[in-house]
Amino acid sequence: MGPHPAVAEIRRAVRRSLADVPNGALVLVACSGGTDSLALAACLGFAAPRMGRRAGLLSVDHGLQEGSAERARGVVALAAELGLEPAEAHTVSVGRSGGPEAAARDARYEALSLAAGRLGAAAVFLGHTLDDQAETVLMRLSRGSGTRSLAGMPGTSGIYRRPLLGVARATTRVACEALGLTPWDDPHNVDPAYTRVRVRHDVLPVLERALGPGVKEALARTAGLCRDDADALDAWADEAYAQVRGLGSELTVAGLKVLPGAVRRRVIQRAALAAGANASALAAVHIEHVEHLVTEWRGQRVVELPGGIGVVRRYGTLIFASTLS
Repeated sequence: MGPHPAVAEIRRAVRRSLADVPNGALVLVACSGGTDSLALAACLGFAAPRMGRRAGLLSVDHGLQEGSAERARGVVALAAELGLEPAEAHTVSVGRSGGPEAAARDARYEALSLAAGRLGAAAVFLGHTLDDQAETVLMRLSRGSGTRSLAGMPGTSGIYRRPLLGVARATTRVACEALGLTPWDDPHNVDPAYTRVRVRHDVLPVLERALGPGVKEALARTAGLCRDDADALDAWADEAYAQVRGLGSELTVAGLKVLPGAVRRRVIQRAALAAGANASALAAVHIEHVEHLVTEWRGQRVVELPGGIGVVRRYGTLIFASTLS
């Protein structure tokens, strides 16, 4: 008999993600011990050596819960049974910038990137599932995000890969049961203080009751479609930015005027970031106010952007300059 269907599905996803990794290269899996990452780790440990790749494991202890260090060590101890070597646990210090979720994420990715670089890993696998993608799209939709944000999490971003974006969370739980693995259930996953938890337990069930099953799958498909659109628009914006850019951080108004709004706003964003605007704080409303200097010009004064950058229109040119000097 072959593997349980849930296990087979995850192994297929892992093999697809490993296909372009060079033979003999090391692939690491970020594993918290939770259902999704544990199923991914087990299936990577099975598939990688059979495809001529090496597989290892990283576990990050955020130090936010009692017993977290012991759990991280337990995950590392399990790694050998799953065929994962090397296996390391890393303790991080979580700051406060951007809120608890963002701060923990930043600390985690920094630790993963440093470890991957030191170990010479070709890729780091992350356990985000189709459900995570659907939740991400809903949260960003509630903020009035644009096409790039609605594209959700990419399947590949630098060294990071998300093989399970097409796999339901329920499948990973069944896979763990079939493999005899006991995942750790993070209490944060049921804490309504977190936006994602409220979306998961309150918003999505309401949508499924009202609209019928398949909402999560539809949201994940929407993310894929938005990603294709955003990639095309970004490529267009790169070309346009090169054409309308003047000396330093300047853009010609005439060149911007003839661009479609979706491309024009992307060009403005590129110029703002190049001038030193704060990337995490730069929002659509800031870009819109700068765009008004092109499309609704009535002699407006400087438009202030996060990071101490001001934008003014002078003699048919948008000038981006620091307001801190």
